[in-house]
Amino acid sequence: MRQQSTTFEISTRGRGLHEFTREVEAWVRASGISTGLLSLHVRHTSASLLVQENADPTVAADLERFLARLAPDGDPIFRHDDEGPDDMPAHARAALTATGLSIPVAEGRPALGTWQGIYLYEHRRAPHGRRVAAHLIGE
Repeated sequence: MRQQSTTFEISTRGRGLHEFTREVEAWVRASGISTGLLSLHVRHTSASLLVQENADPTVAADLERFLARLAPDGDPIFRHDDEGPDDMPAHARAALTATGLSIPVAEGRPALGTWQGIYLYEHRRAPHGRRVAAHLIGE
């Protein structure tokens, strides 16, 4: 059994999905591990990770409209607004999605479906630098 770890640095353009599947695939391929388990964890409380469709961009737009309905910026139910009206809604969005992913690795690649990609979901409106910790174990 072998292990590898790294950190992916992702610069976002603001709120929305930011795909980093190719970077993850390249790192897994370079590890030499052909069968195992990949764990990803975003190290921020106002961003999340998703495995989502990467073929049709309307999926991302629909997902954003849905989350905007659930956790709108400036909603008066939120008291935490230290960094602006999108601060607490960003935390709520992260709580509704996932901060960690576990993806099987088969034949030296993350075992994703045909239309699946790995995304960081930025929940803040402004651009941010985000860090995703990655750990791979296998043989």
